[in-house]
Amino acid sequence: MRFVLAIFGLLLFATGAAAQVDSAPKVQARLVSKSGEIAPGGSVVVALEQSIRPGWHTYWVNPGEAGLPTEIKWTLPPGWHAGAIEWPYPKRLPVGPLMNYGYEGKVWLLTRITAPKQAKPGVTITLKATGSWLVCKEVCIPEDQPLTLALTVSASPAPPYSTIAEQFAATRARIPVPSPWPVHYRLSDTLDLFVAAPALGKAGVKDVAFFPLASGAITDFAPQTFAQVSNGLVVHLKPAKNPKLGNIFAGVLAITSNDGSVQALNVKATPGAVPQSASAPATAAGTTLPLALLFALLGGLILNLMPCVLPVLAMKALAIANTAHADRHEAAREGFAYGIGAVLSFLALAAAIIVLRAGGDAIGWGFQLQDPIAVAGFALLIFVVGLNLSGVFEVPGIGAGEGLTRRGGSAGAFFTGVLAVAVAAPCTAPFMAAALGYALTQSVVISLGIFLALGIGFAAPFVVIGLSPRLTRWLPKPGAWMLRFRQLLAFPMYATALWLVWVLGFETDESRLLLLLALALLVAFVLWILGISQGRSGRWRAAGWLAIAVGAAALVYLLPQIGSISRTSHTLAEVSGIPSRSYSAAEVETLRAKHQPIFINATAAWCITCLVNEKTAFSDTRVQNAFAQKHIAYIVADWTNRDAAITALLQQHGRSGVPLYLYYPPGAPEALVLPQVLTPTEVLKAIGG
Repeated sequence: MRFVLAIFGLLLFATGAAAQVDSAPKVQARLVSKSGEIAPGGSVVVALEQSIRPGWHTYWVNPGEAGLPTEIKWTLPPGWHAGAIEWPYPKRLPVGPLMNYGYEGKVWLLTRITAPKQAKPGVTITLKATGSWLVCKEVCIPEDQPLTLALTVSASPAPPYSTIAEQFAATRARIPVPSPWPVHYRLSDTLDLFVAAPALGKAGVKDVAFFPLASGAITDFAPQTFAQVSNGLVVHLKPAKNPKLGNIFAGVLAITSNDGSVQALNVKATPGAVPQSASAPATAAGTTLPLALLFALLGGLILNLMPCVLPVLAMKALAIANTAHADRHEAAREGFAYGIGAVLSFLALAAAIIVLRAGGDAIGWGFQLQDPIAVAGFALLIFVVGLNLSGVFEVPGIGAGEGLTRRGGSAGAFFTGVLAVAVAAPCTAPFMAAALGYALTQSVVISLGIFLALGIGFAAPFVVIGLSPRLTRWLPKPGAWMLRFRQLLAFPMYATALWLVWVLGFETDESRLLLLLALALLVAFVLWILGISQGRSGRWRAAGWLAIAVGAAALVYLLPQIGSISRTSHTLAEVSGIPSRSYSAAEVETLRAKHQPIFINATAAWCITCLVNEKTAFSDTRVQNAFAQKHIAYIVADWTNRDAAITALLQQHGRSGVPLYLYYPPGAPEALVLPQVLTPTEVLKAIGG
């Protein structure tokens, strides 16, 4: 079948591409021997070196969904023997809707050549071979090349040159070795591989890729995910429609460490148990792209109602009310500007998450609030917005001035959209969890598409209001009341800044908190000077610019120092009043083995929804009594600071952020996932209280 696909590809592209592809070979090949001498009855390793033109690739022993592997046909003197090709681990090469496995750049394929015992010392023999391969870009071209290599038979072969030895050692490091640990597989909605190696469960693993030795078992193009558990490593694959699996499922597992080194293992997996805590992400089987896009759109709409976003949206409502009655076209422009600011901010945040995750960071939604510097920066930004609303200073062109009687402008609307997204990060709408969890397991294009839908949903209400004359008639008319309302809005901003200071208390020490408060005092003084200087000239204007310069210099110098100390302890453990312990995957497995009921609360100090649930659901006396009577182990997974183990827990259940609530009844094979917005009734229903 693979050969038919390769030939079909050649016929499909041959006519249109013949004039565009030059006739020069795309692969330059030669034979390289580790040593130029070989002992009678001894052996030497020979490499087929392929130098592949940039943008082109050749194929591994299993080429994937199309292609043909490289072959070497040897013509050797009588008694000489060539072993099988030793293949370095390949890379995943997506081409259109297909996934191939192969090589780019330069690759060495190793073969061991053995001389007969009767070979005469001093004789030079010439090894002959024909190398053939399929090399592909937009088109696929079969190539072959005659190859020769001279070897001298010697009773005492000279050692290889150091440079040659180093190159062979580098290639040997890429050749998979038999797995020293047992490997099992389990087929359900997903195909899970379990490497029973406690050391891998604790190691710093950046990436894992599995390459099957034969086609027909997995959906090659589907994303692969992995999870570290207390007793090993689990790899989640998508099975083929009718997977061809036997008693042994063989392949190569390439494990990339955080330092960039790769350990390639030949695995022969047998049917067996896979740790339940490392089950495949819920999104793998239950969420499709259209459903994820719908959830993202709905999640964006609902995000407008979250408490952390409402103060900023009220600011935007003021701006629209101020302009809609005077100039509907200006209201429409501001609505669009707000929408563009919000959408671009979501895309920028998505791009940052994707890039950092690709670099090996275990992060998810809300990751920026796990950094003390970012939290301090947000707190100061919100504090500055509050000072602006209080009238301490004005920002020309952003809707502030003369009792809000002049228009806000598109620039102000754009940055209002940016600010709204910035403060929305700690909030998670109910529909967002599945959509974001799905997004971060897909390709870059699909991930950005889902975040685009999220941004459109978030921006839609104000864009629609700006475009609709009928809706603008319902907005209140501008007046003196707007100045008072604007000043009133400053207090939710101050409250938000205070909450961010509280969050920072979980991430750093008291001295850094004092430094942030000192910075806030300095910022307030600088902006007060700026406010006095506005509308004046001469010395006052110079004083305003000097104040800005001093304040900016202080921020540049002092703000990074807030992040110099980071706490790693989980200080949210007792927030709900229920006796609890900090999350540990190993402890969860131990408790489950004892058939003890377990409730896991994945939370963070910066998660507004989490904190609301703590006060409304877990602080309820009925819930607390039920936990005590049923002897439920209450485990808090505090994600306030970055924690790779908790990130892995979220990924295992198809989530990219908190909150996540899991309940394991005694002896249950899977966890019950509770809603993100909880009530005491929901919790009691889940635990059978």
